[in-house]
Amino acid sequence: MPMLTQLRQDHANMARLLHVLQLKHKTLSDGERPNFRLIREVVDYILDYMNGFTVPLERICSEQLASKVPQAEALSERLTQDYQHLHEQLMRLSQDIDMILMDGVMPMDKFADDLKRYLESHRAYLRAEREELFPLIREHFDEAALAKLASELPDHAEAELARLQEAYPELYTEFRDAPSPLAS
Repeated sequence: MPMLTQLRQDHANMARLLHVLQLKHKTLSDGERPNFRLIREVVDYILDYMNGFTVPLERICSEQLASKVPQAEALSERLTQDYQHLHEQLMRLSQDIDMILMDGVMPMDKFADDLKRYLESHRAYLRAEREELFPLIREHFDEAALAKLASELPDHAEAELARLQEAYPELYTEFRDAPSPLAS
């Protein structure tokens, strides 16, 4: 099931990006100033990825799953709402980072708390997909349905990591060095 393998890999990549942010949060919690430009790169990358890959995937997956498993509609609605909340949190962090990078006044404890809440929310979202959505896909989609789903995904999904390496070399170095959740 290459489609599920791709989804698991995408989850692992996102978990690694969240780990990079977690390290920056720890630096902040230790009273030190983290590299806010790197945080900016991570936030920009996640926003781009969410808009370019996650939103279309959620839509396609939800539509196909609802046609096969009507009770999955409640799960899809909940995940959509959780995703919208994540996007709002990330947009607020983005605005706060802009303020910090322009030397505006931003209470670091508030920023640290917001970053922590975002990290917890995003990890919970990934866990819900992994524990609730993926098993439904595995159970109700045969190879033909998974191939159809894969064919409807944005073409650039696999190119995202290459883009990350090229556009954000410092972030890519931290990303590459972050532990992979698939290794455990």
